[in-house]
Amino acid sequence: MRVTQLYQDKLPVISMEFFPPRNEKAEENFGPLVDALFTMAPDYMSVTFGAGGSNRDGSYQAVKTMMNRSIPTVAYLAGYGMAPDEIITVLDRYRDMGIETIFVIRGDQPQQEGFTPHPHSFSYASDLIAFIKGRYDFTLGCAGYPEGHMEAESLEKDIEHLKAKVDMGAEYVVAQNFYDNAFYFSYVDRCRAAGIDVPIIPGIMPVYSVKMARILSKVCGSSIPADLERLLDAVDPTDKNAVLEMGISYATDQCRGLLNAGVPGLHLYTMDRSVSTIAVLGRLRDEGLVLSE
Repeated sequence: MRVTQLYQDKLPVISMEFFPPRNEKAEENFGPLVDALFTMAPDYMSVTFGAGGSNRDGSYQAVKTMMNRSIPTVAYLAGYGMAPDEIITVLDRYRDMGIETIFVIRGDQPQQEGFTPHPHSFSYASDLIAFIKGRYDFTLGCAGYPEGHMEAESLEKDIEHLKAKVDMGAEYVVAQNFYDNAFYFSYVDRCRAAGIDVPIIPGIMPVYSVKMARILSKVCGSSIPADLERLLDAVDPTDKNAVLEMGISYATDQCRGLLNAGVPGLHLYTMDRSVSTIAVLGRLRDEGLVLSE
């Protein structure tokens, strides 16, 4: 399954992202989780990859779980710190599993004591993309940051880095999650002005908990706008159902605004949970904004 073909043939494309299971209990729950979310008829699902290849076996297994269910699947590759030969081993395995689309990111440094990046590892996602493109026939995707990457000196510089990734072979972009659609629309306009003409897909992450929303905002650089801040302040953080409902309603409003503006698709960051994603897509389906199959 090549993601770029989906964006040519069907709009809007609905996709979902998962982490590979990190313990035995998560492994047991992963199959049922995938099955529950697949009832919402996503066009593809993607599986992340541990920093420095730290959980590559979990990623392989998660990809296998999806492909065994005939689910269109995209595999991540986070190449930070990995030797070129290691990267080739990973890509060969994904190719042999039947994967046709790889989502490429540099990734973060693993938080494990004593980790030392390989001296020939790639410092930038654009270099990793060029390395893959010269050796494989994968369709490649990459990440974009509507509010700028945390390490970028400016949004303009970050868009220059995105242009380099596209020039090296990335064929579509999935945006880091944001809570204010204005950031996405402005970002797309800036990217188009910079000569980036591939699909740029908005990433949506419903609020799963008040604490998580605020932590991820700091870690990922996705600012919390005043209207969402008021909702976070007003809800009882110990009332899980109230928090989920608030997050579902806010994310549904975001998606509605994006779809009405004609975005090519929605990419939902599930955090390996099903309730919020199912509710958001169910409401959009009831409004006729996404297809049921």
